[in-house]
Amino acid sequence: MKKSLLDYTLKVRVPVILFVALASFIATYYLSRAEREGVGYAPEQPIAFSHRLHAGTMRIDCKYCHAGVTVSPQAGIPAVSVCMNCHAVARKNRPEIIKLTKYFEEGIALPWKRVHRVPDYAYFNHSAHVNRNIDCVHCHGKVETMDVVEQVSQFTMNACLDCHRNAPTRLAGIPNIKRGPENCGSCHR
Repeated sequence: MKKSLLDYTLKVRVPVILFVALASFIATYYLSRAEREGVGYAPEQPIAFSHRLHAGTMRIDCKYCHAGVTVSPQAGIPAVSVCMNCHAVARKNRPEIIKLTKYFEEGIALPWKRVHRVPDYAYFNHSAHVNRNIDCVHCHGKVETMDVVEQVSQFTMNACLDCHRNAPTRLAGIPNIKRGPENCGSCHR
């Protein structure tokens, strides 16, 4: 009787358990992929801000609002005062500008929701890339065509290494572009 129970366990239970465990892992991996990689993430912001209008139609340079991008690892999210440089005068009667003005007058930072995020265990320096003339579009997509900004690129190790290894080909229009570092310590500090 013990032998038949052992045979049943080895022939039926173990394969079923292994199948369920493997199927669960595969399903979880693929179903959580968008969340892990962030592609398509486009949160609703506290102020309806159109990059299509500002960066596209009006051709405001990314660096005007994201001023830290050339000197800091972070591009930075603009302070309300940067918006008010124009909107203290322009389109003051629009509902979204009225909300913006209220934040400014109360001295409250706008609670923007971050769209692009590199994992916490990885280090990324915007200024190192921007100062080598790598345009924002290579990672952030054509933001100037987006009313609502969404993440269009993966910020994964494979995506970064692919660009670093193939920079002379992928970024052929940039003079003197070289391969990026591939050693672990460049990103994992």
